[in-house]
Amino acid sequence: MDQDMKDSMLGALENVIDPELGIDIVNLGLVYDVDLDDEGVATVTMTLTSMGCPLGPVIVDQVNTALNELPEVKSTNVNIVWNPPWSKDKMSRYAKMALGVR
Repeated sequence: MDQDMKDSMLGALENVIDPELGIDIVNLGLVYDVDLDDEGVATVTMTLTSMGCPLGPVIVDQVNTALNELPEVKSTNVNIVWNPPWSKDKMSRYAKMALGVR
C-alpha cells in the first residue's frame, strides 16, 4: 500500500468522531495502523480510550462506514488492541488544544 492510500484512509477516519470527546479518532491517537491488501480488505488497528468504553461498537461501525466509502475498499476489519495502552500523549496538538489538555 502506498502512502497516498494510507493518507486517504486516515483522512476518511478523521470523519469518525468519538461521541464522548467530540474529536476524531485519528487526532485522538486511537488509530495505530491502517493497511489495505490487494483484494481491497482494509485493516485498522486501533484502541479505545478505555477498555469499558460503552460506545466501542458505535465507533467500530463508523470506522467501517467511513472506509467503505473509499472506492478501493471492498471490506473492513477493525482490530481493537489494548497494547500499547492509549494515553493523552498519543493525542495530536489539535486534539489537546480542543480538549484543554496540556
